[in-house]
Amino acid sequence: MYKRTLVTAILAAAFSVPSLADINADLQNICTIVKNNDKSELRKKMKKVRDDYNLKLGDVYEGISCEGLSLIRYAMLNSADDAGEYMVKSMSRSDLQKTEKDGSTVEQWAEANGHLKSATGLALVDRLNAN
Repeated sequence: MYKRTLVTAILAAAFSVPSLADINADLQNICTIVKNNDKSELRKKMKKVRDDYNLKLGDVYEGISCEGLSLIRYAMLNSADDAGEYMVKSMSRSDLQKTEKDGSTVEQWAEANGHLKSATGLALVDRLNAN
């Protein structure tokens, strides 16, 4: 009896926790969505991730790279301001202030690369300076 209960508990736990492969599959085309500036599809994708995995954009942001860039940097580089502004507004200020792999923040990168005056850059500055 004890073994059956233990096996049932282990199987239940294994199938109730979504696997890393599942979330990777769900986020597979997020770079294309951002590049195409498809805010609606990005919103749907992030809602699915939130509903299925109880994760927000800030929780998965660091693990996503599009051509070597973070999602917001990639949005700025591709003039995808609708998607970029959505991401900026969806993330916490503390997540937006984190240094990225190259040692600079999104704001520092945007300023150094001439993207701070874009709609995404302006939304980023507004978000970081909000009280």
